[in-house]
Amino acid sequence: MPIALGLESSANKLGVGIILQPATSPRHHPAAEPESPPDSAYIFDEEANAVHRKTLEESQPVQILANLRHTYNSPPGTGFLPKDTAAHHRRWVVRLVKQAMKQANVTVDQIDCICYTKGPGMGAPLVSAALSARMLSQLWDKPLVGVNHCVGHIEMGRAITGADNPVVLYVSGGNTQVIAYSAQRYRIFGEALDIAVGNCLDRFARVLNIPNDPAPGYNIEQLAKKGKVLIELPYAVKGMDVSFSGILARVEELAKKLEAAQKSGQPWMDPETNEPITREDLCFTLQETVFAMLVEITERAMAHVGARQVLIVGGVGCNERLQQMMGMMAAERNGSVYATDERFCIDNGIMIAHAGLLAWKMGFRTPLEESTFTQRFRTDEVLINWRD
Repeated sequence: MPIALGLESSANKLGVGIILQPATSPRHHPAAEPESPPDSAYIFDEEANAVHRKTLEESQPVQILANLRHTYNSPPGTGFLPKDTAAHHRRWVVRLVKQAMKQANVTVDQIDCICYTKGPGMGAPLVSAALSARMLSQLWDKPLVGVNHCVGHIEMGRAITGADNPVVLYVSGGNTQVIAYSAQRYRIFGEALDIAVGNCLDRFARVLNIPNDPAPGYNIEQLAKKGKVLIELPYAVKGMDVSFSGILARVEELAKKLEAAQKSGQPWMDPETNEPITREDLCFTLQETVFAMLVEITERAMAHVGARQVLIVGGVGCNERLQQMMGMMAAERNGSVYATDERFCIDNGIMIAHAGLLAWKMGFRTPLEESTFTQRFRTDEVLINWRD
């Protein structure tokens, strides 16, 4: 059975994963006994109106031998600079590869291909994985497979959850896309016209000086759970597309107003409830607004293609409130929502290994002279010839 090693470095997370797939055609996945712990996927229960766990044994056609990750975190109130992030990845890549090989209990001879993130992403961090993959390919005499980051998220989500042919909501710090499969391509039906939803949340976290550890979006989610007041924000849905820059600008103004009120000693009161507005309320307001927009365009895509399944992938896909809101919409359409936990929705090396191995089994190879990277690599540019 083929084994692949995957390297992911498109942003501030360096991931190394090793995966084993069945030797049969990737279009017909038999059940396999997974190495990863169970309960890493969620499925929305229409009657309970909640997202519940679905065990890997019920769905996973692959064996995860190792899935390691190390994150570069910048100080609160700041973002991560490409050069600093790349330096972090260079410091950690050899260490993680060695740890992954040891954890997977495999030898170099057992590895069939080296997969790496070709794009999209940040230039300097992408270089780290590309160079490392090239080095391993030459040292170990193994073929290279360049992988589209977005396709990696989708295929990992499908493998973990068992979703058959869902509409995919891909939400992360760098991308916001509504996707459906057709004729060996992942077609983009709608997307962000300016900044990604994860970027919007991350930048607002900087305004509030929210820590970046473990992730700014996660910390916003926890604060939002304590919010009570919903403030009106711009709602920018344009057909199947969304825009977040105006929303971010407005909520940043509200944050400055809150800061000024706190400095003056006079609390900023909500005129309807007569309750003081807090930073938790601002996080709650931002989440509710942007997630409602995402649910709306996802529902439109479902109606357009006649789908009853939604798969949420990408780092923002870990957000429980987004899963809940999406599940409420899907339940009204007698549908299901699938999502994974942070091991698989946050950038990781195993998704690159999985998507790369699917392509490798269909005969795809990346020649050494083409083993570069690109910051712009559209999801719909990739031929998905392992699906019917």
